[in-house]
Amino acid sequence: MIGRQSVVHADLVQASIARSGAAHSALVASWRRSLQLHGLDPAERKAPRRLTEGELRGARQRMEPLVRAAEASLNRLYLAVGGVGCCVMLADRDGIPVERRGAVADDETFDEWGLWTGTVWSEDSEGTNGIGTCIADQRALTIHRDQHFFSRNTLLSCTTAPVYDHEGNLAAALDVSSCRSDLTEGFVQLIAVAVGDAARRIEAENFRMVYSNARILLAPIGERNAGALIAIDADDLVIGATRSARSALGITREALAKGLLAADILGDSVRAGKDLDDAERGVVQRAMARAGGNVSAAAQSLGISRATLHRKLARFGIHRAH
Repeated sequence: MIGRQSVVHADLVQASIARSGAAHSALVASWRRSLQLHGLDPAERKAPRRLTEGELRGARQRMEPLVRAAEASLNRLYLAVGGVGCCVMLADRDGIPVERRGAVADDETFDEWGLWTGTVWSEDSEGTNGIGTCIADQRALTIHRDQHFFSRNTLLSCTTAPVYDHEGNLAAALDVSSCRSDLTEGFVQLIAVAVGDAARRIEAENFRMVYSNARILLAPIGERNAGALIAIDADDLVIGATRSARSALGITREALAKGLLAADILGDSVRAGKDLDDAERGVVQRAMARAGGNVSAAAQSLGISRATLHRKLARFGIHRAH
């Protein structure tokens, strides 16, 4: 029976590709890549390839900062979907899961299906699947049961979202997979929302960790987007932006390298001519605050004379606290 189903599925894949449906279907385009570009056979029954312990250890080490940023989101996502027979995996950009959450009772089944750390789920290895095709297309998607390329994977349902690093580059894929036959379309859609939200939280946390010494602001874009973050240094220059912020605000790698004023991004360019005065005023005010209003102590900390500081206080209209 399984052999017959395998042949039927393989025939369906071949027929869909032959009809040139790839021009109108992202799924068939992936099937075509799997068959013609990667040279895979949909009827292949060989188990997925797995890394050695040393190879997996190396992959985990390369992903370690992002895994730390993802810890809380992975746990939260698993709490939402683990009770209904799903596992959560974070794969690197090569399609290799390096972190996983799953119920002990389901471990044997998931391990048998390859839903485990160290299994290679790239599209060139496993054909059309959630992790590999998400990475290839760089978009969130669900590959449900017979949408998989290999017949042996047609009992799986995989919902995956891309995760981008602090520079907007594809860094990982977040996946929720199940081999339950009773997953309804409505529940799969709920999983897709949860996976997408978790991916954006991972990106935001990773961004905050990378720019831990900077101010992190939500970019002022038309529609609310919690993932559109920018990092600003002590000189009020934008030094980083998430992928969604870069896209919404037109921030390029070249613009960041040249120096990008936060005022220009935050819509406060009218005040740009006052930046130098404002910066000096701030330095003076902070010095006075640290000195508890003592002019002599503040002047000494600034490396200027008491008379010079008095002139600056008068110029900026700064009054000493009494």
